[in-house]
Amino acid sequence: MDYTGFLPMTREEMENRGWYYVDFLLVTGDAYVDHPSFGAAIIGRLLEQMGFRVGIIAQPDWRGTEDFTGLGKPRYACLVTAGNLDSMVSNYTGNKKPRSEDVYSPGGRTGHRPDRATIVYCNKLREAWPGIPLIIGGIEASLRRLAHYDYWDNRVRRSVLLDSRANLLVYGMGEKQVEEIALRLSRGESVEDLTNIRGTVYASSQIPDKEVVTLPPFEEVHTDKGKYGEAFRLSYYEQDPFYGKSLAQAHGKRFVIQNPPAVPLTTEQLDRLYEMPFKRAFHPVYRDKGGVPALKEVEFSITAQRGCFGGCAFCALSFHQGCIVQARSHDSILKEAKLLTEMPGFKGIIHDVGGPTANFRHPACNQQLKRGKCRDRLCLVPARCKKVKTDHSDLIRLLRKLRSLPGVKKVFLRSGLRYDYLVYDDDPGVLEEICRHHVSGQLKVAPEHVSDRVLKLMRKPGQEVFREFTRRYSEVNQKLGRKQYLVPYFITSHPGCTLRDAVSLAEYARDMGYHPEQVQDFTPTPGSLSTCMYYTGKDPLTGERVYVPKTAGERKMQRALLQYRDPKNRQLVREALKKAGREDLIGRGPKCLVR
Repeated sequence: MDYTGFLPMTREEMENRGWYYVDFLLVTGDAYVDHPSFGAAIIGRLLEQMGFRVGIIAQPDWRGTEDFTGLGKPRYACLVTAGNLDSMVSNYTGNKKPRSEDVYSPGGRTGHRPDRATIVYCNKLREAWPGIPLIIGGIEASLRRLAHYDYWDNRVRRSVLLDSRANLLVYGMGEKQVEEIALRLSRGESVEDLTNIRGTVYASSQIPDKEVVTLPPFEEVHTDKGKYGEAFRLSYYEQDPFYGKSLAQAHGKRFVIQNPPAVPLTTEQLDRLYEMPFKRAFHPVYRDKGGVPALKEVEFSITAQRGCFGGCAFCALSFHQGCIVQARSHDSILKEAKLLTEMPGFKGIIHDVGGPTANFRHPACNQQLKRGKCRDRLCLVPARCKKVKTDHSDLIRLLRKLRSLPGVKKVFLRSGLRYDYLVYDDDPGVLEEICRHHVSGQLKVAPEHVSDRVLKLMRKPGQEVFREFTRRYSEVNQKLGRKQYLVPYFITSHPGCTLRDAVSLAEYARDMGYHPEQVQDFTPTPGSLSTCMYYTGKDPLTGERVYVPKTAGERKMQRALLQYRDPKNRQLVREALKKAGREDLIGRGPKCLVR
């Protein structure tokens, strides 16, 4: 097989490069895909660009140490990530059942990554090479950096930094941090001295002599839900790179110290990252194993920006990518689009141009790049802040340039349009142009619910905003003479959602003529505001008590109500309607959900 251009995964590949050692080992829970949508690939290429020798250990067998030692001991450090997803999310459904597919593994087969992969990998590396500097990062480490509620264990766990016995934890996207860590280690500094890098977490026997916000200790948040909510609230308000302070949380006799978040990347820095020489393919070793399914979703898509100022409670983006949007330049995006047109298999369609939110191309307002986001309010809910710039002109200019490229037939937007942001834009031509050129018959949007009380807890706009968007979307498509449908995403069993709320959601779906084949059950994942509500039964920012549907029976009922047309759900739907006092929806009438 031709491994040319890929970072080495074997001794043979190292020797083909004339290498007899590596500077850094990058251990990942995903299969190795050399594409900018995969975090391990970006970090590996960044280190390579800096002149370091990097070896990849992808999905090692954790039952022994052989796979971890195959490339030899690295000169400077081992970098460890569970992969693009938290390993528990990869391995289990929201109902705690093992998943039948893992799209980040060869052939989509499960069993290639352990539960709590960051901890398992680090402990194996410690076994193989005692004393080796260990740096952990990625979404799993990032969102578990402090004491956190773990849904699968149903308890509060310690910081993953301590359980993994790593020296340093990188949170957020990580490029700036890894760059500084690599340079300082290569200059002879000890990993124990790297305690002043933004966007990192380290352990210490004492609190540093600087301004620090002290969180309730692990021993208290582990047993007291009130203290857990207080710790979350204190940390929530310090996640901004402009005014965020360091955090300290005691775990026994040691302190976990979180430095302030890393400063957002500039457009030039972001461009350089995405213009690195990625192979844009999975490693050839997976060719006979069915490839890596996750690549299909992103192979002909372009990441145009990072960050999101939407502020959804169930999303942990504010704890990871941050709220300040960072965008690539048009030139850089066009350069990548031209690369796509030259790739085998490209059929003229760019499947997506976006990021966490496709139509956020700039910070919410001018002050965000000077003073950070507002501490005490959100940009778009409960109403749009007057300072928010609802301007799609940059996005429209970019899309027009992409459409005009030779070889490009269609450019779609699939990575989540904020429909409220579209509604707030005074230019009616924006939605018309998107519907005319950038919708593939279906537009996916995420109203999440219809109950204003639940939406308020979700930090989503009220239902009237979504109703206004559906009206405009229908009018525009009627004008264009096109049958293009809305595909709304809804979440069931979110904190605050009662059975009566779930019935209202089912009625709304009925009236829309929408019959979802897949439904997203709320899954509490570390780092999100909604997860804190789920565990404590309170909104930690307001102190308001929140109803939480926790039992498996009620979660099944809420899901069944939204899929009331499925024959296998009939009994559950009847039971739910009776329990909710909505027996008027049982019968043969046109509005009834079940006979």
